[in-house]
Amino acid sequence: MESWRDDKGLSMMQSTKSLLKRSQTGEFDHNRWLFETKGTYGYGNAIWQKEGHFTNVKDDDRFEPTEMMNKPWRPLTRKLKIPAAIISPYRLLIVVRMVVLGLFLTWRIRHPNNDAVWLWGMSIVCEIWFAFSWILDQVPKLCPINRATDLNVLREKFETPNPSNPTGKSDLPGIDIFVSTADPEKEPPLVTANTILSILAADYPVEKLACYVSDDGGALLTFEAMAEAASYANIWVPFCRKHSIEPRNPETYFSSKKDPYKNKVLSDFVKDRRRVKREYDEFKVRVNGLPDSIRRRSDAYNAREELQAMEEHRLKKEEEPIEAVKIKKATWMADGTHWPGTWLNSKTEHSKGDHAGIIQVMLKPPSEELVCGEGEEYRFIDASNVDVRLPMLVYVSREKRPGYDHNKKAGAMNALVRASAIMSNGAFILNLDCDHYIYNSEAMREGMCFMMDRGGDRICYVQFPQRFEGIDPSDRYANRNTVFFDGNMRALDGLQGPVYVGTGCLFRRIALYGFDPPRSKEHSPSFLSYCFGNRKKNSAVANTPEENRALRMGGGEWDDEEMHVSSLAPKMFGNSNLLLDSISVAEFQGRPLADHPSVRNGRPLGALTLPRDILDASTVAEAISVVSSWYEDKTEWGQRVGWIYGSVTEDVVTGYRMHNRGWRSIYCVTKRDAFRGTAPINLTDRLHQVLRWATGSVEIFFSRNNAIFASPRMKVLQRIAYLNVGIYPFTSIFLIVYCFLPALSLFSGQFIVQTLNVTFLVYLLIITVTLCALAVLEVKWSGIELEEWWRNEQFWLIGGTSAHLAAVFQGLLKVVAGVEISFTLTSKSAGDEEDDEFADLYIVKWTSLMIPPIVIIMVNLIAIAVGFSRTIYSVIPQWSRLLGGVFFSFWVLAHLYPFAKGLMGRRGRTPTIVFVWSGLIAIIISLLWVAINPPAGNNQIGGSFQFP
Repeated sequence: MESWRDDKGLSMMQSTKSLLKRSQTGEFDHNRWLFETKGTYGYGNAIWQKEGHFTNVKDDDRFEPTEMMNKPWRPLTRKLKIPAAIISPYRLLIVVRMVVLGLFLTWRIRHPNNDAVWLWGMSIVCEIWFAFSWILDQVPKLCPINRATDLNVLREKFETPNPSNPTGKSDLPGIDIFVSTADPEKEPPLVTANTILSILAADYPVEKLACYVSDDGGALLTFEAMAEAASYANIWVPFCRKHSIEPRNPETYFSSKKDPYKNKVLSDFVKDRRRVKREYDEFKVRVNGLPDSIRRRSDAYNAREELQAMEEHRLKKEEEPIEAVKIKKATWMADGTHWPGTWLNSKTEHSKGDHAGIIQVMLKPPSEELVCGEGEEYRFIDASNVDVRLPMLVYVSREKRPGYDHNKKAGAMNALVRASAIMSNGAFILNLDCDHYIYNSEAMREGMCFMMDRGGDRICYVQFPQRFEGIDPSDRYANRNTVFFDGNMRALDGLQGPVYVGTGCLFRRIALYGFDPPRSKEHSPSFLSYCFGNRKKNSAVANTPEENRALRMGGGEWDDEEMHVSSLAPKMFGNSNLLLDSISVAEFQGRPLADHPSVRNGRPLGALTLPRDILDASTVAEAISVVSSWYEDKTEWGQRVGWIYGSVTEDVVTGYRMHNRGWRSIYCVTKRDAFRGTAPINLTDRLHQVLRWATGSVEIFFSRNNAIFASPRMKVLQRIAYLNVGIYPFTSIFLIVYCFLPALSLFSGQFIVQTLNVTFLVYLLIITVTLCALAVLEVKWSGIELEEWWRNEQFWLIGGTSAHLAAVFQGLLKVVAGVEISFTLTSKSAGDEEDDEFADLYIVKWTSLMIPPIVIIMVNLIAIAVGFSRTIYSVIPQWSRLLGGVFFSFWVLAHLYPFAKGLMGRRGRTPTIVFVWSGLIAIIISLLWVAINPPAGNNQIGGSFQFP
């Protein structure tokens, strides 16, 4: 073995000794070696060559890069496997339960209830679907993993002085942060302003950050609130950096009940905090007073304009007009000019769907060098040793015109992608909802550990879990959704990666552009390539659906059949040359560092320490042009590029398209929550939220984004997970039937089986025990509480019998008839307890989604009473059938208990119409059933028993 290495292994020079000389920075130029020697990777040391390479090299020319071979690789991330004592029994139980379900269903099919075939048939169909649905949900959970990051290694690699970077200037890539808002009435500007302040104070190189606020409503209120936030940031951000404040959302920080002085060592902290708090209180008053301020200002300017118009009219007519001259009631900016966006009194070219595009740089790009706070401007706190630079802040409101489909949030995000590419072109994009703020100031560094690690160039996005504030302690309606975020998402992380959930996601810009991941051919060859070689290549490319084809960055390693950015760029991205030129730059800047031979597709050390280009007026003008309403015409934006259009859940579809092209994603769970936001705790609001999600899933199922049509690059278990995303709302059809089965059983005196024999009870016991055991083990590896798991089960039934069912009908009507249906609130009630943090929990808002669960509750309660009456007064009581029906009725009622509790509100505030309609429907169904199928031998309810 040693002689083989001496002869063929480490001889890497052919004719010139310059090949492996160290670069000017003193580091081994690995990329140059790969290019000039056409080096290939193999097992063991990356510099070993294949047989036949460099056979003519003389012994005198041999060179052994011992520094490279001995240099230890320090990864930025690592996988933390689930202990075998937990995951092995968990997988075994899944298999056992699948086998038992198969045997149980086989037994049920072979043993029908001949006395009630209709009841047996309905139950069999439902149980088969439940088993299928459970398998779709459970199988992707076979490989859950945890991950950890090492921020110290990140700082050492990217921010420590070295020969390539003598000054230690940050070599991290840029990040553009998108914050989206649409309506200042529903999304208060103060909430958005706090989110912006948490972003501006984040712990990331200032010159590498840029924040873009998308105001899709074009409201002057949002614009001026952002201006106020930019002004207050001059005080808040230095304070956070000086005293290491967490969290860096001022509203959350100042309202926290925790001890603010813990671990604070600087003597002037108390003084600084008091001053910053006073300034924040004044900032809140100014922001809250903006609506009145804007209206008064506009009224004053409009009155002045009206007087001037009347004066001009009088001078022309030489007499006073009989009627006042009418002018447009415009909305005015503070500088005395018309607001180009939406006016308070909507007019043509100044309404929510018809206004000009607006881009305003609120905070200009910071200088490249450290700037400490000195002078009168920083009189509030001593910032003489604090970096007071602020990241760039840009307000964007895309142009909207009648006749164009603006595609809601997805269209707004794509407009930001184009504008940011021209103005800052960060290699990565973090998108946040306006109510999701940065809770962990180092969250972006944690995400960057995955992107900059070895193989990180194949990661399309890093998804962070959603964490919520303001949730009631009992989490009545499973608002925290921990089973999904800590269970399902961790499990998907062990496959091809978690789904994209709409916020708290760090994207690789080049993946949003629709490109293939690097080395896609070698990572995911299709089955046909193994069987038939290249004979099927042309037909495979030709048969690939258009939306599944991805772009290549170009170069000799790609196949000729693939699409190259150079030839299709205008068709794909539009005609902006600045946008097209930014694509290759973003790809290069997003590469990991080539600091070790094992890093492929890396960039040189110190490549990102150069200053960025100056942002001038012509660049901003180009950015305004790419957010125009016509720019996307005849391009692939929304089809293959950017956020995908055509679904209310554009987030899931966008992530699916990336996975379908072979990218993988990462789930980053940090010790301190990365982001926090708000969630609706009101029952009606929660149901409408679930309705929107389920409607999007139904749309996905009936579209080309159905996982059935996924490409071979998507892993099998990942495909099953996406298939479940589109199928789960249809479970509601079977679920609502199954919830009525116990009542039908009690009304008819029959049961789903002929008799409660031992075999049925044993199967039922095993299925129940395995389910409970799986729940316990899932709680162990996911870190959730057992109560949270039970709350999720309860709301699964609540949502399944209400919102999911409505979503199925809504989706079917849209697909079959093209009819759009929206469930809106028809009555509202407000809470009186202004001091109650959870007052919204007790507010009852009537919605048609409440009808099915209420009917289920009432029908089951009536059925229990009827069943007891029949059994007690019958000649031969059938207690087994009664117990079976009552048991399953209580099972249904136990799951619907949070829903019933929510209807009670507080002090009986439930709208009377809820009980009137539900009671009438329940009574009609009960009497109709008894009239159609009365007890044998008697036309009266309950045998000889009669109601008085």
